[in-house]
Amino acid sequence: MIMKLAEAEIGMIGLGVMGCNLALNMADHGFAVAGYDRDPAKAAALNQAAGSPKIQGTANLAEFIAALRRPRAIMLLVPAGAPVDAVIAELLPHLAPGDLILDAGNSHFTDTDARAPKLKAKGIEFLGMGVSGGEAGARHGPSIMPGGPREAYERVRPVLEAVAAQVKGDPCVVWLGPGSAGHYVKMVHNGIEYGIMQLLAETYDFMKRGLGLNDDELSAAYGRWNQGEINGYLVEITSAIFTTADAATGRRLIDEILDVARQRGTGLWTSQSAMELQVPVPTIDLAVAMRDRSIFTKDRAQAGTEYPRPIRPCPGDRATLLAQWGRGLFTAIITISAQGLALLSAASAKYGYGLDLAAVARIWRGGCIIRAGVLEDINAAYLARPQLRDLLLDPALARMVAERQEDLRASVGQAVNAGVPVPGLMVSLGYLDALRSPWQPANLIQAQRDYFDAHTYERTDAKGTFHTDWEKAGAK
Repeated sequence: MIMKLAEAEIGMIGLGVMGCNLALNMADHGFAVAGYDRDPAKAAALNQAAGSPKIQGTANLAEFIAALRRPRAIMLLVPAGAPVDAVIAELLPHLAPGDLILDAGNSHFTDTDARAPKLKAKGIEFLGMGVSGGEAGARHGPSIMPGGPREAYERVRPVLEAVAAQVKGDPCVVWLGPGSAGHYVKMVHNGIEYGIMQLLAETYDFMKRGLGLNDDELSAAYGRWNQGEINGYLVEITSAIFTTADAATGRRLIDEILDVARQRGTGLWTSQSAMELQVPVPTIDLAVAMRDRSIFTKDRAQAGTEYPRPIRPCPGDRATLLAQWGRGLFTAIITISAQGLALLSAASAKYGYGLDLAAVARIWRGGCIIRAGVLEDINAAYLARPQLRDLLLDPALARMVAERQEDLRASVGQAVNAGVPVPGLMVSLGYLDALRSPWQPANLIQAQRDYFDAHTYERTDAKGTFHTDWEKAGAK
């Protein structure tokens, strides 16, 4: 037996990087944890890393179940999709009414909605829970996004609050709402993450090919930005990446990495859900598309010969340009945050989540991948105006963006002239320009649709829908 019968307060299934580190985090905070993985090597690795009777791993499911206190609470950290269903099916014969399963992987929110009622019919409670922070976050404090029955969350709240990241004394975890609220919020978090990473990659490209910065200068530039208004985890690690040496060659590792970045689902899911809810998230859409574009290396190589145009160095004082690009990047980051939060607002209304967007921003301030200083301002915006439809309409943030929008515009123009692709920055600027435009040319789209297929149109001077036989109407 791995530990005394019914001693463990929580069980962890899936002892890979995230599951192992989160289990160790729980044990560090005094909770007895039983770990299970089909791979005996992973169970042994947990035991070796733990060195404590508070946490023990096994590859024997019966031993794992026997070690859990009743009613049992079991967390799953396994790949999304069929593996989750397989683990649940394996568990069910061993569970009893009142037991609780927490799916802490990146499951699609619709899968969470499908699993919950099936388990409830068997008397099993179910929480869908997003966890962000990577290996270090799991070990030392992630951002945790749980959704499902409130009473089920309360059962495990002491554990989750203890292991979550802490910011200003607040744990970066809160019950977000019923059903799949937790997994939906995590999905959108990852969509915003996609977008910010694309923006950072574009600034890197411009500084490298447009300004001619070397790796040390790139590291210093991101380091300076991280000391200012765009400070955040992704900016911090970007600075560190450029000074990391490759163990195999001794050169900088960044220059040995292939320029291909595949996407694994959550960014795509965010875009798909946004389209279904008719919420524009163009920077996230673009980030997904650019990862897809990067895969076609042969096409890119051929197009480079078909459309030759050398990158033109950008004239001007480097320090001035870098400061301007930093302000432009800050504007774009606020813009993409606004897109993601607008999607959360729409999903909350559609799916009955009742999301508190101030609370979402609060738990994103620490532990998660998109943690950044600007989340304090975003949290303040929703605290002041809980029903705010668009973050860019908050007066304080609107002032920040208005003061820096010309920096974003100038940065995009410089990149265009240099021939450096910055589609994410372009789309972010276009999103802002479209939002602030009282008039848009959608009247022409209505007219075109009515012309070719009698889709009808609405008028400015009368209510209702109208149709014109455009060919008979003729020119005036």
